[in-house]
Amino acid sequence: MAQSDMDLFALAQQRLQWLGARQAMLSENLANADTPGWVARDIKPFADVLGAQITTTPRGGLETTDAMHLPGLITHDQSAALLRGEKAPDGNQVSVDVQMERIAQTDSQHEAVSAIYLKYMGMFRTALGK
Repeated sequence: MAQSDMDLFALAQQRLQWLGARQAMLSENLANADTPGWVARDIKPFADVLGAQITTTPRGGLETTDAMHLPGLITHDQSAALLRGEKAPDGNQVSVDVQMERIAQTDSQHEAVSAIYLKYMGMFRTALGK
């Protein structure tokens, strides 16, 4: 298998991990929509994650010993960005509408990446004669 073939699989897996981490963060925001003082957070954009230097030992993850190893899931501490917005009288800054919109966008992106991955796997199987 060529290097570029592996890169596509690695990129798809990394994107799916990022989408999962973002969905978890957005769900956490939504779950705390009534928590006094809660500030909505989001993770770094995927483009920033791709451009960032990958450390040899991701925080809380396994050591990467090969350039093809993927870093661990993005943790809240590493990538959480506070989302500035209006505050409720109790200090809560979660907009349910905004969070639901972001969750729907993340879900759509997940479906698109999964579809591309499945199509590519289908072409790969066809090429192998299976």
